[in-house]
Amino acid sequence: MDKFATLQLFTRIVELGSFSQAADQLGIPRATASNAIKALENSLACRLLERTTRHVHTSLDGRAFYDRCVHILAELDDAESSLRHAVARPRGVLRVDLHGAHATRIVLPRLANFHHRYPEIALVMSSGDRLVDLVREGIDCVIRAGELQDSSLVARHLAMMPQVICASPEYLKNAGIPRHPDELASHQCVNFFSVSGGVNYPIELIINKKRQAWYPGNWVTVNDAESYLICALHGGGLVQLPRYHVSDALHDGRLIEVLHQWRSPEMPVSALYPRHRQLSPRVRVFIDWLLVIYGEHFPAAQTGKPVLHDNIV
Repeated sequence: MDKFATLQLFTRIVELGSFSQAADQLGIPRATASNAIKALENSLACRLLERTTRHVHTSLDGRAFYDRCVHILAELDDAESSLRHAVARPRGVLRVDLHGAHATRIVLPRLANFHHRYPEIALVMSSGDRLVDLVREGIDCVIRAGELQDSSLVARHLAMMPQVICASPEYLKNAGIPRHPDELASHQCVNFFSVSGGVNYPIELIINKKRQAWYPGNWVTVNDAESYLICALHGGGLVQLPRYHVSDALHDGRLIEVLHQWRSPEMPVSALYPRHRQLSPRVRVFIDWLLVIYGEHFPAAQTGKPVLHDNIV
């Protein structure tokens, strides 16, 4: 292996804590990875990695060397990206994770357009509401909605999604239609919680330019968006979620919007990628493409400015 490939291998082993996983992600034999790191340690005359039967971690010298490697690899990637042909023809495997509704309603229907523009990028896409470990799972970018919580990721804002409060006709027939936010206390909602922190999310409205929260009673609690919607469709109670997700159900009467005289806070959606991993040209063009398609779906307020966050949902 050349020195550049060896440095890439070393950083992946540190991030994953495993020779085998790093070798699999880079497509090389486990023995090749082990021999390359031994040769690197011999050339530097110091031990970089401490190995046990279950885990690999850095020595003090190894941690300092890792920090320098991350900086060097980022600089090399920036230099490569500055070349016109590298930006014009990005290539390689791009691993993306996104929520199911974002996949089926926004991203996947337009994916052929992305492939037409960048035919040498091979996409591997996973979807769901679980919290993923981008570094350990080798994922380059995730798309997430909601306020951000603790993480070491860079967030690039894509759009603000208008929300609605709604329920099924069956539920409203039995419980009555709330005419004022104060009546929420006497209603039931489908409760939603985060797998990352067990947070129960309230129903929120903007009252006198201030964000106010209500916690109606509930008898069912879920932690993914599709279950949340299905419970609402079958009489589980009130829900508050992005309008695009329920537009068809509102149009055909399977759900009815309530309290529309008061504005629901908009929900942010962002693309996130590892802070300490160099941003490759293929990730950069994918996020730029996302900005366009999310801007078309939610044109009111999307900026696309990259921001360092200590948060993620």
